[in-house]
Amino acid sequence: MSSAANTAPLWQPDADRIAAATVTRFQSWAAERYGAPAEGGYAALHRWSVDELDTFWKAVADWFDVRFSTPYETVLADRSMPGARWFPGATLNYAEHALRTAEDPSRADDPALLYVDETHQPTPVSWSDLRRQVGSLAAELRALGVRPGDRVSGYLPNIPQATIALLATAAVGGVWTSCAPDFGARSVLDRFQQVEPVVLFAVDGYRYGGKEHNRTDTVAELRRELPTLRAVVHIPLLGTEAPEGALDWSALTSADTEPVFEQVPFEHPLWVLYSSGTTGLPKAIVQSQGGILLEHFKQIGLHCDLGPQDRFFWYTSTGWMMWNFLVSGLLTGTTVVLYDGSPGYPETGAQWRVAELTGATLFGTSAAYVMACAKAEVHPARDYDLSRIKCVATTGSPLPPDGFRWLHDEVASDLWIASVSGGTDVCSCFAGAVPTLPVHIGELQGACLGTDLQAWDPQGKPLTNEVGELVVTNPMPSMPVHFWNDPDGSRYHDSYFDTYPGVWRHGDWITITDHGSVVIHGRSDSTLNRQGVRMGSADIYEVVERLPEIRESLVIGLEEPDGGYWMPLFVHLAEGATLDDALRTRIKQAIRTELSPRHVPDEIIEVPGIPHTLTGKRIEVPVKRLLQGTPLTKAVNPGSVDNLDLLSFYESLARTRR
Repeated sequence: MSSAANTAPLWQPDADRIAAATVTRFQSWAAERYGAPAEGGYAALHRWSVDELDTFWKAVADWFDVRFSTPYETVLADRSMPGARWFPGATLNYAEHALRTAEDPSRADDPALLYVDETHQPTPVSWSDLRRQVGSLAAELRALGVRPGDRVSGYLPNIPQATIALLATAAVGGVWTSCAPDFGARSVLDRFQQVEPVVLFAVDGYRYGGKEHNRTDTVAELRRELPTLRAVVHIPLLGTEAPEGALDWSALTSADTEPVFEQVPFEHPLWVLYSSGTTGLPKAIVQSQGGILLEHFKQIGLHCDLGPQDRFFWYTSTGWMMWNFLVSGLLTGTTVVLYDGSPGYPETGAQWRVAELTGATLFGTSAAYVMACAKAEVHPARDYDLSRIKCVATTGSPLPPDGFRWLHDEVASDLWIASVSGGTDVCSCFAGAVPTLPVHIGELQGACLGTDLQAWDPQGKPLTNEVGELVVTNPMPSMPVHFWNDPDGSRYHDSYFDTYPGVWRHGDWITITDHGSVVIHGRSDSTLNRQGVRMGSADIYEVVERLPEIRESLVIGLEEPDGGYWMPLFVHLAEGATLDDALRTRIKQAIRTELSPRHVPDEIIEVPGIPHTLTGKRIEVPVKRLLQGTPLTKAVNPGSVDNLDLLSFYESLARTRR
C-alpha cells in the first residue's frame, strides 16, 4: 500500500503550469458550454465525466473538432457492457484526423515523424511528405483490391514505413494488424492466421544491439502459411532485393497522390491487437476507428498534454499497443519520435540520448528501463541535455517508489512523473497522467477522464485505501467492439465480464487512495494469498529488486493438494553475485520488514533467467501451472514466450518435487 494522504507530494505543478494545461482550458470551456463544474479542479471534472458520460464524450468530440462526415444520432445508444453502442449514424476516418496538420501551410514542412535507429541520427519525415506517401500507398492498396474491412498486416519494426502503412490501411477502411520482426514465424502465424490478411508488409530483417538479424526465411514461411495474401510488400531495411512476386515499397509510395479517406461507421474496425496468449491462442482484440480516435484525443491531448509544439517519444515495438498509441500522437499535431533498436545500446543510457537528440518533451519508457538505469548508475541530467522534457511516463509494470525517487533526483527535481496503467484491451490507460495533479511516490496520479475506475471486493463493494479488483463500471469508446472469430461473443464476455456481470474486471489488484490516486499491485490472477492476506506480486518485486544482487525475480503462490501453500521466489542474479545464506537472509528480511511476514518466501531459488511474454511481461500463471504439474505443451503457448528454454527449468523442478 502507498503512503497516506498526509505525506508530502514528490512534485506539485505550479499555478502557471496548471493554468497552461490543456485539461484546464478544456474544463473552463466545457463549463461554459456543457455544464461541467467550473470549480473543484480535476476531481470535480472527473466526477462529471463519469456522471455525465454522454455529455463528456460529446464535449471531447467538439473540443478536438472531430469531423463526422455524417452526423451521429446520439452519443451512447446502449451503455450495456459488453455491447455499448457509441455515436450511431456517424461516419468518419481516423487517418484523416491523423494527417490533418498537413493541411496547415505553416506546418507542412515541420517534422511529423522523427526516426532514430541505433546510429542515433534523427531522420525527419515532414507532414506534407507523410500525407503524400499515405495518399500514394492508399491508392495502391485500392488498386490491389483492398476494400473496407479487409485485413492488412505488417511484420515491421518501429520505422516510418510502419506508420505510413497503418495510416494508408485506415484511409481505405482496411483493418491494420502488426507484429515486431523479433517474433518468430509461429508467434506471427498464431496471430495473423486468425485474421486472414490480404496484404503483408515485411522487412528483410532488422538491427538490434549492433547486430543485423535477417528475416527473409521467416517472411518466406509467412507467405507460405498465409494463403489469403494477395500481395506482399518488401521493405529492404537490410538492403536486399525484393523476393520473387513481392512488390517494392518505394514504387508504391513515390506518387504525388492526394489521399482519399474512406468514410466508415464509428464502430468500423481500425486495427486488431493481440493479448500475450501465454495459455492459448492470443485473443484478437478489435477496436474501432471512432472509439480509438476519441479515446486517444482525450488521452494524448488532455492527459499527456501534448500539442503542436511537443515531441512525443515512447520506447516501444510494433507488437505492443504503445506503438499504436504513439502513432496517435499525430492526432494532436505532435511530432512523433520513432526509435528502432535496443533500449540499452550502445550503453544503458541510450534512450536518454535519443530524448536529447530529438528534443522530446514527453519521454515514455518502461518501469524496468528506469530501474535498469538506476542499477547501472546512469546519470541522465548530468550526461544529456534533457531541458525540453516536461514529463517522463512509464508503463508495462508498476514503477516502484525507488523509480520515482531516482527520476526526481537524476532527471529533474521539477519533473512530472506519470506512471500509467491500462491495457492492450482498450489501447489506452485507466489511470495515470494528469498534468494538474501532484505526484505521490509509488502512486498513479488519478483515474482518467470518462473512466469510472473502482477497486471492488469479491462481493462487488467499492473499497478505498484497501486492495481490490480493478473494475470499470461504465463503457469506454475504445473497449473492443468484438474479438475476431468469436461469433457469439462468449470469449469476449468471459475475458472481462464473468466475475461482475455488466462490469469490466481487468485482472489487476489496485488500491484507490482517499486522495484519489491509484496504486497497482500486479495481476490478480497470480495473487499471493497466504493465511487470507492477499498481495500482488509487483509489491514483492519492488522490494526484492532493490537489492543490487538481484537482476530480476519471479514469485509464485501455489495451493497444494494437502491444503498447504508453497511460495517460492525465483531470482536471476546480477553478474558476479552469489545466492548464499547471507543474501537469502537479506531478501527475507527486506520482505518481512517492508511488506509482510506472511509473504516471506518458503524457498529462494536461483534461475538462469525469468521468462517473459513477447511484450516483456513476466510470465507468472504458466509457471504456476508448470509447478502444479501441467505439461509444458499445455501450460503455455510456445509462440508467446521470449525464451521457451527457461520454462523447462520450472517443469523439471515440478518433477523433482512430486
